[in-house]
Order: sequence, then C-alpha cells, then structure tokens
Amino acid sequence: MNKKPGYPGRADGDAVLRRQPHSNSQDIQADDVTDGSYFHLHLVSDSTGETLITVSRAVAAQYANVSPVEHVYPLVRSQKQLERVLTEIEEAPGIVLYTLLEKDLVGRLEAKCQEINSPSLSIIGPVMQLFQAYLGAPTTGRVGAQHTLNADYFKRIDALNYTMMHDDGQHVEGLEEADVVLVGVSRTSKTPTSIYLANRGIRTANVPLVAGIPIPRQLETLTKPLVVSLHATPERLIQVRQNRLLSMGAADTANETYIDRQTVTEEVAFARKLSAKYGWPLLEVTRRSIEETAAAIMKLLADRQRQRGSA
Repeated sequence: MNKKPGYPGRADGDAVLRRQPHSNSQDIQADDVTDGSYFHLHLVSDSTGETLITVSRAVAAQYANVSPVEHVYPLVRSQKQLERVLTEIEEAPGIVLYTLLEKDLVGRLEAKCQEINSPSLSIIGPVMQLFQAYLGAPTTGRVGAQHTLNADYFKRIDALNYTMMHDDGQHVEGLEEADVVLVGVSRTSKTPTSIYLANRGIRTANVPLVAGIPIPRQLETLTKPLVVSLHATPERLIQVRQNRLLSMGAADTANETYIDRQTVTEEVAFARKLSAKYGWPLLEVTRRSIEETAAAIMKLLADRQRQRGSA
C-alpha cells in the first residue's frame, strides 16, 4: 500500500537519516523509518519544549509497534531560527507538533507542513481557545510564561537544594524540615523519586533501611513530614542490584550478599516490620515507574494535608 509522503513507509523514502543535535535518531537506520518501525516526530517550541516532549511521549507510548524519532527544537523565536527548523522537517518529513505563540511563525510553519504533506498540530492552541472562550479575556502572548522566576520557581529550587543535601541518609538532623521522607532498602528508587518530587516543589529526604542497623533516632520522632516506605519484591531487587553491579564493574564475590536471595528477602521483611511498627504507609514500587510512584506519594501527601486541615 502506498503511503502518503511524510508518513512511515513513504514510497520515496529517506536515503539517509540525519543525525541532529536534538534528535534521538543516532542508532536508527534509514530502513527502519521506511519500513514503518519508526517515524519522524518534530517538536517545535518557542520555550523549553518540555510540554511537547511530555505530551508526545504519552501518546507515542500507546503504539507498541512503531516508535518516534524525536527532533526537538527549543527556543524558536525568530524567522531565521524557524528557517533552520523547516529545512530539517523538509529533509525528514513526519508529524509536527508545536507550541508557538507568534502568529507569523505559526503561519509559516503550517504552510510548510501543508506543502510537504506533513500533519501539524498546535498543542496549546485549542486549550488557549477554550480558556479564552470561558474567561472572556485575551491572552498575554508572553512566551515561556510558565517559567517565570516567581515564588513557585524558587520553591522548587529550594526543594531541590534540600533534597540533594538530604539524600541517602545525609544530615538526618534536618529531617523534620522535610515535606516527605522516603525510606526503603537499597534499590527501591528512593533517590530518583526524591528528585522528581523536589521538581514539584516538595522537600524530600530519603533514608536507607539496612537490616541489623538501627534507624536514625530523628526518624523515629518525626511529626511534620509524611514518611513513606518504598517496597519491592526480592526478585525485582535482585535484578536491579545485579544490573547495578554490572554497570559498576563490581560483580564479584565481595558483593554476593548484596544479591543473595535469602539476604534480600530478610531485608524486605525487616523493612516491612519497621513500617508496621512506626505506621509508615507502604508503597509497592515493583511495577511502578518513578512518575507513578511520585504521583501516589503526592496523593498521600494531599490526603494527609486535607485531614489535618479539617481536624
């Protein structure tokens, strides 16, 4: 079946797949694009491009048999910058998503996409129209308005500073200043989850639980922070730990106990007993992504704050 130009499997094909600075195409061959395994996805933004990346990946994840070759173009705010983008799109046609506010830039981008038969869509345009219709007020048209250096921004920076300082059981004397304290045995994703939460403005500390070693005294007496205990199955922990040792080149006999099944099972049991003793909510992370784990923690935190507010 003939494919339209700009879609996977297009008849005219891409003879060479360019390696672009903001592309994930480095390890993908041209044949992969022409046979429909991959498709070009151009993300054009007048700001950082974070919104586009998040939305496009959420949608692309629903397609198991085809993957996007991302071409990300942030900070496109002039005709000269757009010219370079249009050249790249013409050389590797595909889906074009954009978050541009300047009408002249939008018009030129859409005209080029129509010319080469590449589908294009404004990600924020329909939402802005909905807001405007409901609020009855025009937009400011201010580029990157969501990245203004306001109180929320500095709150996130403060949370990141706090989280980095209180990673992996450091500076336990300051745990009471946290919003959330994560506990768990090694390789339960405490650090990446902490950083993700900090990016949401939540001051997060994390403390490792090690069988046979008493927990810090400060952890036993916390009143302000929400303490959440992260858990995973022994099988999952062993798998992650083995991968970690291999990546570090440390897969030797000295680390056998770290991945010994009986030892890991005892660690998990130890962590569960501590959680029961102190009433820490348990969160199973075996099959959860960092984002899903963080979302569950934020829900626990919001529920707790509502309960305290109504008390």
